[in-house]
Amino acid sequence: MSSPEHSPLGKDTVYADRYDPSLLFPIPRADKRAELGIAESLPFHGVDIWNAYELSWLDLRGKPQVALAEFRVPAASPHIIESKSFKLYLNGFAQERIADATTLAATLARDLSAAAGAVVGVQLRDVRADALPVVELDGLLLDGQDIAIDHYGPPDAGFLQADRTATPVAETLLSHLLRSNCPVTGQPDWGSVQIAYRGAPIDHAGLLRYLVSFRTHNEFHEQCVERIFVDLIRRCAPQQLSVHARYTRRGGLDINPFRSSAPATPGNPRTVRQ
Repeated sequence: MSSPEHSPLGKDTVYADRYDPSLLFPIPRADKRAELGIAESLPFHGVDIWNAYELSWLDLRGKPQVALAEFRVPAASPHIIESKSFKLYLNGFAQERIADATTLAATLARDLSAAAGAVVGVQLRDVRADALPVVELDGLLLDGQDIAIDHYGPPDAGFLQADRTATPVAETLLSHLLRSNCPVTGQPDWGSVQIAYRGAPIDHAGLLRYLVSFRTHNEFHEQCVERIFVDLIRRCAPQQLSVHARYTRRGGLDINPFRSSAPATPGNPRTVRQ
C-alpha cells in the first residue's frame, strides 16, 4: 500500500537509530495529478527541494558527525516521499558508523532515488551560518493590500483574473500567507510563495484571495504548488510561469516545491521563517 493513510503519518512510532532504507514511504504522484487533469506529459518542469537540519552519524572511531543536507527530487519522478518516513529514515543513521560524508551522500542518493523512482540529487554541507544564509525573497509583496477576505477553502481558481487587453508585463509576486494542511493529520503547513510570470497582468487582489483559499485545504506541499501552477495557467494563460513555495520545517525537514513552464534550476533561498 502506498496511499497516505498507510504511511507513518499520525501513528505512534518507534524511532530507530540504525540504518533502514525500508522506512522510506513513496506515494504516487499520478492520482493527485489525475484529479488536477494533468496528463502523463507534464505541463511543467520542476523539482522538490528538501533541506534536512537533523542529520547525524558516527565516524569509524565512533565520534558523532553532523551536516546540513539538501535533496532535490525531480518533479518528473513517479513518487513523492512521505515526510515522516523521510525523517525516520534519516534518524536511522544516528548510530551507524560511516567512513565519510561522501559515502553517506552516496547511500542517501541511492536509497532516495529508489524510493522516488528517479535520480535524487544530494548535497551535504558543513554546519556554518553561510551554508544556508537567510535571504529576502524577490518580488512584489501582495500581503499589504487593503482587502476583505472571507473564503478559506477549498481553493477557488475563480478568484484568478488577468487583463488580456492590457500590455503584457513581466513581474514577480510574493506572499507569506500560504497555509495548507497535511491530508492525513490535519496539521498546518505554513509557507511563502513566489510567483514569476510574463503575460497579461494578473489581478493582485484576486491572486491573494486565491492563495488564502488554501488555508483550510488538505493537500501535500508538492500537490498544492502543482494546483497553483495549473490554475494560473488555465485562468490567466501566462506566456511563462514559475511557482516556488518555501514551507517552514517540520521534524527537521522543510520542503520547497518549484514548478516552471520552462526548464530552470532554482536556487535554495532560505527565508527567515525557515
